[in-house]
Amino acid sequence: MEVFSQFIQLFFSGLTIGSIYALIAIGFVVTYNVTGVLNFAQGEFAMLGALTAISLSGAGLPLWAAISLAIAIVVLIGALFEKTAIYPARHSSGATLIIITIGVSFVFRGLAIFIWGTQPKSLRPFTANDPITIFQAVLLPQNLWAIAISLVGVFSMGYFFNKTYIGKAVSACVVNKFAARLMGIHPEKMSLIAISISAGLGALAGIVIAPISGASYNMGMMLGMKAFVAAVIGGLTNAPAAVVGAFLLGILESFAEGFWSAGLKDAISFALLLMMLFVKPNGLFAKATGKRV
Repeated sequence: MEVFSQFIQLFFSGLTIGSIYALIAIGFVVTYNVTGVLNFAQGEFAMLGALTAISLSGAGLPLWAAISLAIAIVVLIGALFEKTAIYPARHSSGATLIIITIGVSFVFRGLAIFIWGTQPKSLRPFTANDPITIFQAVLLPQNLWAIAISLVGVFSMGYFFNKTYIGKAVSACVVNKFAARLMGIHPEKMSLIAISISAGLGALAGIVIAPISGASYNMGMMLGMKAFVAAVIGGLTNAPAAVVGAFLLGILESFAEGFWSAGLKDAISFALLLMMLFVKPNGLFAKATGKRV
């Protein structure tokens, strides 16, 4: 029974961290499909969202107001990022655009050190955080919030892209930008919308994990890299596949840390990335799903 309870504990821990990777990975997929850019500043949106929410909450705002305002602020930062960094360089090579996003991530990190310092900060849990016991495994409500919000985010993105006019316009740019332009859709505007949405998803991920593991200026880099691995597992072209990859990665990391060593979880993540790039560079689900967001 002790082994079974440990299995349940590690499984839910993996789902929790996987849910964070999933929200950021969706941002990678949306941005890449619409703009063709691998945005390595995506993880920094999580950092900015978490630290902004902590500051607003500390200033006396109710928690939900602080969270909503923090996400809105990061969405605006994402829009500014697109207008000042991505849009002017839209005709540049892919390598140049990647370098730009990496440079912006360093800028965000430097600003975070200037504003919030280097000490980790914490956000209070969304609700009372009394432990819940399931099969002798101890779970915190904040972990369940993380999993639930991730799933809601996935279904919301599915509804947005498949049922709303703007979402369908963004999807049209994914399938064929030239045809979309002939139909009166402006890919440049869709790029702005896509990156703004991605920034909001990243901010939400950072806010969800802040009560669990805290927030600091350098949290975005590792979160972004792990989410990128999850997106690669899904082939960078399919958001649901990226979510599956994120949960798979989170569970693998959790079991590696629980049954072997904490130092192994990062090694497993990047070994999985290399294996995917060498063995199945189009992703595990690319053949079955095709190129769809």
